[in-house]
Amino acid sequence: MVAKTLYGLEEILAQELRQLGASNIEIGVRNVSFEGDTGFMYKANLCCRTAIKILKPITAFNVFKEEDLYQKVYNINWQQYMDVKGSLAVDATVFSDYFKHSQYIALKTKDAIVDRFRDIEGERPNVDLDHPTLRINIHIDRNICTVSLDSSGQSLHKRGYKVANTLAPINEVLAAGMILKAGWTGQSDFIDPMCGGGTLLAEAAMIACNIPANLNKEEFGFETWPDFDVDLYELIENAALKKIKEFHFKIVGYDTDAVTLKKANENIVAANLSEFVTLEHCDFFETEKGRDRQLFLIFNPPYDERISIDNVERFYANIGNTLKRNYPDSQAWMITSNLEALKYVGLRPSKKIKLFNGKLESKLVQYEMYPGSKKAKKQ
Repeated sequence: MVAKTLYGLEEILAQELRQLGASNIEIGVRNVSFEGDTGFMYKANLCCRTAIKILKPITAFNVFKEEDLYQKVYNINWQQYMDVKGSLAVDATVFSDYFKHSQYIALKTKDAIVDRFRDIEGERPNVDLDHPTLRINIHIDRNICTVSLDSSGQSLHKRGYKVANTLAPINEVLAAGMILKAGWTGQSDFIDPMCGGGTLLAEAAMIACNIPANLNKEEFGFETWPDFDVDLYELIENAALKKIKEFHFKIVGYDTDAVTLKKANENIVAANLSEFVTLEHCDFFETEKGRDRQLFLIFNPPYDERISIDNVERFYANIGNTLKRNYPDSQAWMITSNLEALKYVGLRPSKKIKLFNGKLESKLVQYEMYPGSKKAKKQ
C-alpha cells in the first residue's frame, strides 16, 4: 500500500505506520509505502494521524502513449471491484514528459472503465465525484503507470468533527503533524494561544488520549467495496478503542474573537473532546503562564495572507515579548509563512522545520523559554 501525506511529514507517518505494525516501510516524497493485510488497511485508515490517503495498488504497467493507457486500463477486470450499478471517480497524478495533463489522464481512465462495462454488460456505471462506490487513483511516473484503489474515500484530513468553519483553518493532518513533530504526546499542559476553530486543540486531545484520528469519520472508501469485511473492521475498531488512555494535564485554547471561540467549541463538542479542552475568551498578549510546571504552546498565528493584520511587525514582536516575559519554562512552537515577520519575534529559534500550509511554504519554529536565563540553565 501507499500512504500519501504532506511535505515534511513523511518521517512522522512512517513512524506511525511502524507503531501500528506495518512491514517493509519505505519513505518517499509526500508518501510512504508499506505492506500489511486487509485488517491493517482498515487500521491505517482509522488510526493514522498524518496520512491523507491510503492507496492499494492493484496493477502497474508501462505506458508510452494514450492508447496504451486506455487499453491496459480497459483490460483490468473491473467487475471484481465494483458493480455496474455503482459509481466511480478517478483522480490522477502525472510526472511525465509525454503525459502532461492529469485531468485528461483521469478522463481517459474513466472512459476505458465505463467502455468495458458497456461492452460486457450493455450498461455503464455512473461517475460520482463526491460519494462514489469506487475511487481509483492513477499515478504515472515517466512511463510507469500504477493503478490503485483509494481505500480512504474522502481525504483523511476530513476527520468529521469540523462542523463550524472559521477563516483560514489549518488542515487537520498538518495540525497533527506539527504536534507530533514538536514531540508533544500528552506529557504536559498544552496551550494554543490563537486557537481559531480549535483544530490544534482537537488533534492534541486525540494524541494525548490515543483516540483514533478518524473515529468520527462518516465513511471510508473501503466500506463500499464488494469484499468489505464489516466484522473484521469492528474488531479492528474495538481493539483501537481499548488503547485509549487517560490524560492528566490541561489543554487550553485562547482567542480574542467570541464568534470564533463559539465555533471552536462546536467543533470540540462534535469531536467528543469537551472533557479535555477548555476555551478562554482572552488576548494572549495579556496572559501569563500561571502554573509552576512545564508548558507546551503551539500555534498558527495570522500570516497577513488570508487573515490581515494592521501591523504585522508589531504583532510578531508582541508574540516574542509575551513569551519572553510571561512564559518561563515553556516550549513554544509556531508555524508561519510570513518569514519576514518572523524576524520581529526577537527570539532565536532552536529549530526550524520546512512545511507547507496549503500552497504556502512555511516554517515551523521552536522557541525554548528557560525558567531562568539560558546561561543559568546550561550551568
